[in-house]
Amino acid sequence: MERRDSIDLTGATGLVIFAGVLALNQVVIKLTNGGFGPVFAAGLRSVLALGLLMIWVRLRGKTVSGLRATLWPGLMLGCLFTLEFIFLFIALDLTTVSRASILFYSMPCWLALAAHFTLPGETLSLRRATGLALAMAGVVWALLDPHTRAVGDLRGDLAAVGAALAWAGIALTVRLTQVSRLNAESQLVWQLGVSAVLLMVLAPLFGDLLRDPGWLHVGGVVFQSLFVASLGYVFWLGLIAIYPASDVAAFSFLSPVLSVAMGWLLLDEPLGPGLIGALGLVAVGIVLINRRRRR
Repeated sequence: MERRDSIDLTGATGLVIFAGVLALNQVVIKLTNGGFGPVFAAGLRSVLALGLLMIWVRLRGKTVSGLRATLWPGLMLGCLFTLEFIFLFIALDLTTVSRASILFYSMPCWLALAAHFTLPGETLSLRRATGLALAMAGVVWALLDPHTRAVGDLRGDLAAVGAALAWAGIALTVRLTQVSRLNAESQLVWQLGVSAVLLMVLAPLFGDLLRDPGWLHVGGVVFQSLFVASLGYVFWLGLIAIYPASDVAAFSFLSPVLSVAMGWLLLDEPLGPGLIGALGLVAVGIVLINRRRRR
């Protein structure tokens, strides 16, 4: 499709829908954990998503290449992806969707901080530093919020932060290594392929593989594999190819907002003024960090 200089109505609609899917995914992961062990569920998702991706690659005539030439950074990418979803699935097993989402979607803050020291041209401006400070204040506020802390779990909260750090590590790996030369499908093959193996191997170390699986839990794994880990990622890359990346990234503040709302609506999670304030700080911080000055 033709490249656009700004987000139009079609792009905005697509981004809002995708943010809603990502937010719903947090609820789905928590529900899926009721039937499968968290790490085992993450492994099932990677296995199924990898199969779906390869089918899509074949049907669309895409290519997966350059894997041998990017062996070590590719393995690093896959290991970080594995770590991200070990942390995220455990976080959503232990704490609420609302708290986990605010902490997990603080990723742009950690990435901006790391990029300041590692990536040329990514020095923190006053605006981005302000956004970072606001978002970090929101993270601390969410952790300390007394209204929701009673139904959360500090271990889960810290696991959500660990997932955000691993996610930021993935972004840095793509930027700083030869993996950046691979097309999107090949990058995703590294992430899904390595995590499918590692998560399945590690799953028995994290407790029972099966809890009380039913069709709802199986459907949850399928939803995650199809609409998030494989085709969802392809859809996101399609938007990046059409619209300015900074404009697309600015919509990332919607995911934690919608996640908190869905946790409250669908799971009856408590939603006090402290958590709303923390969410607002993180959302504003993400917008300031991702916003780029127009030339």
